[in-house]
Amino acid sequence: MRHNVFKKNRKMKNIKLFLKKYNNFPVPAKAALWFAVCNFLQRGADFLTTPIFTRLLTPEQYGVYTVYKSWYNVISIFATLNLSAGVFNNGMIKYENDRDRYTSAVLGLSMTTTAILLVIYLCAHNYFNELLGLPSILVIAMFIELFFIPAYSLWSARQRFDYSYKALILCTAVIAILSPIIGVVAVLLSEHKAEARVLSYVGVQVCIGIVLCFVNFYKGKSFCVKKYWRYALWFNIPLIPHYLSLTILGQADRIMIDRMVGRSEAAIYGLAYNISQMMVLITSAINSSFVPYTYKSIKDKNSGNIGKNADMLLLLVSFLVLAVICAGPEIIRLFASPEYYEARWIIPPVALSIFFTYLYTLFANIEFYFEANKFITFASMIGAFVNIVLNYIFIPIFGYIAAGYTTLFCYILFALAHCAFHLRVLKKKSSGTKMYNLKFILIISIVLTAIMFVMLCVYDLIYIRYAVIIIICMIVYVKRNYFIEKINSIRS
Repeated sequence: MRHNVFKKNRKMKNIKLFLKKYNNFPVPAKAALWFAVCNFLQRGADFLTTPIFTRLLTPEQYGVYTVYKSWYNVISIFATLNLSAGVFNNGMIKYENDRDRYTSAVLGLSMTTTAILLVIYLCAHNYFNELLGLPSILVIAMFIELFFIPAYSLWSARQRFDYSYKALILCTAVIAILSPIIGVVAVLLSEHKAEARVLSYVGVQVCIGIVLCFVNFYKGKSFCVKKYWRYALWFNIPLIPHYLSLTILGQADRIMIDRMVGRSEAAIYGLAYNISQMMVLITSAINSSFVPYTYKSIKDKNSGNIGKNADMLLLLVSFLVLAVICAGPEIIRLFASPEYYEARWIIPPVALSIFFTYLYTLFANIEFYFEANKFITFASMIGAFVNIVLNYIFIPIFGYIAAGYTTLFCYILFALAHCAFHLRVLKKKSSGTKMYNLKFILIISIVLTAIMFVMLCVYDLIYIRYAVIIIICMIVYVKRNYFIEKINSIRS
């Protein structure tokens, strides 16, 4: 009895100590933590229900959902101009005294471009349906989603920029709970299971988007502000090739596999890609908070700690990548039926691609701040063009698994190009000031790539693979004081 009371008191003491430390966190640190939670809630729910949907749907049916998501990401570049990305953060700095009106005006511009694209589709819907490989009902659903979802994207980007996380947590929780529940019910009740999966997902997104449309327009009270439309178009139209190139790097594999090999193979590849993309939940949350910090540090001429903090964040991303690579076969067994098991060979290169994706964003943040759009666009176009060419060459020769390795190669090329361009921008705009420790970045990139290839050689030898995992854990334990020191540095 006395032992239980002591144990309970110790537990309460630990909780109070944690709350005290949490309350001492700076606001950006708290925001980064909760934004990571929000990303997990939003996408994690979809990810965690993947084992259900891969068993309720055949690979062919799951392939419809995969192809829909891929085309959505491509078309959204033209329909929304990706206005919730770089130009929005820059606008928050440029028009800091009129942020509400700027937000609502950018939303109005996004809705206008989507409506124009919808009219174009309706004029030749049969042609576009054949091109996309989707029926009219799913394409119309896609445009409805594109019309309303930017309201959520802009609103959440504003919350992140202001480090305001409470409302975002609530909204994200609603999406995370409703989307998978309604999706499972819809698939179980419908004879057209692929369409039910897509439409249930779209329905939840659209309902949230409609509510936030009213919120954004109520606060900003503007649909069209010429000054803001002109600035957004001037900034983002040159970036369309960049955003399209990024999307091609992420989505073209599945579209090309669907056309060159088959929809079932596209579903298998898509499953492995989506599992690896779970890390994007963390990296995007980290970068969403790191962008305002980077922008404000440069603006205040206090950029000395940007590189040190970036090093620690890269280490964090590296361990996440290693965890997914090492546990790839077990993750596939957990999330899908045996017919998807071949996807295990796709996870290592695609997971490593996430590291280089995050690496490129660090360089691109600097380019975005100094509005060096032409460099960003050129680097992105190089990566996308090479990806399509390599897929066209190697998928017929080695099969759809080759797409994972062509993607990795292109993201490495992508990161190198952005590294070179960000140095050029700094030389021109900031007297050659160095933001990042490039030697450290090079070493960690080489080590991580080497470990991936070692793991591939022993991927089906579970004891050797787990031995490698144990060795990595031992290294982390031996170097724990170094990591703790770095974490404390970031917190401060």
